[in-house]
Amino acid sequence: MRAAFCLASRSLPEHSSRFSRKDFTLPQLFACLAVKEMLKRSYRQAEALLADCPDWLKDIGLDRAPDHNTLCRAANYLLRTCRANKLLEMLSTWATEAKMLKLSDKPLAVDSTSYDSHHVSGHYERRCAKTRMRTKAKDREKGRKSSRSRTIRSLPKLAIAVATSCHLVLSMWTGTGMGADQPHFEPVVFDAWRRSRRRRFKVAADAGYDSEDNHQIARHDMGLVSLIPPNAGRPRKDGRPPEGRWRRHMKGLLATKDSRKRCGYTQRWQVETVNSMMKRNLGSELRGKTANTRKQDMRLKTLVHDLTVV
Repeated sequence: MRAAFCLASRSLPEHSSRFSRKDFTLPQLFACLAVKEMLKRSYRQAEALLADCPDWLKDIGLDRAPDHNTLCRAANYLLRTCRANKLLEMLSTWATEAKMLKLSDKPLAVDSTSYDSHHVSGHYERRCAKTRMRTKAKDREKGRKSSRSRTIRSLPKLAIAVATSCHLVLSMWTGTGMGADQPHFEPVVFDAWRRSRRRRFKVAADAGYDSEDNHQIARHDMGLVSLIPPNAGRPRKDGRPPEGRWRRHMKGLLATKDSRKRCGYTQRWQVETVNSMMKRNLGSELRGKTANTRKQDMRLKTLVHDLTVV
């Protein structure tokens, strides 16, 4: 809680407007939101928890706990993209000063994952799977898409760029729907490149990001060394290498286990570890009811994870 308060104090103003009531400051509210996310509480549960812990409130200069409506409105303001990026930039600065990133030794890893839009039990999921199998044929007969397709289109999606040496998230992208990964390669990698003092390092991603354009962006625009397996799409029937200069280069560079290890691509699995850490420690389900609030929840999870690392 103190770390979250210190982070927000150095990144954000005390109040959103000079006409604010000034009952609480933005750093104090962000610290309360970090505790809420760390302990997997709802807004009402977080209010009750903070009211029972006056020592926690005293550490950040509060004499009473903010109510759940105040916390909800604060989340809507503090977890917008621009302010979440300011907090990530300060975290990256802290990690750089502590010499934690070490991008010269290990690459930057990029990956995406989906979160549950609401909490469901394992038994409920199994029952839904059985029901889905029985209704799938009926949906085809009526010419409509199955409920599974509608569920996939509404799933929250988070893409992150991770410093593999310390598991710190340097940049993130939030969206809705399990679409292709290639479009958000550029914003995620560029934000991580911009926040790193070392501007020449390796970036590793899985085949979902395979694209000649992504290689061009990473290598020519930012001066990075991109490592992406050329496995997107169907393989060529004539057995020839894939099209594109850098995709053909990847075909030979990542051909064997030893070559992948020598070039550093095997460190890409560290981003999978970070996704697992975030879901195990902070939960894989989101409490938001709309696409916008779910994006805010994913940004808060990312920031709280970085606070635990730093």
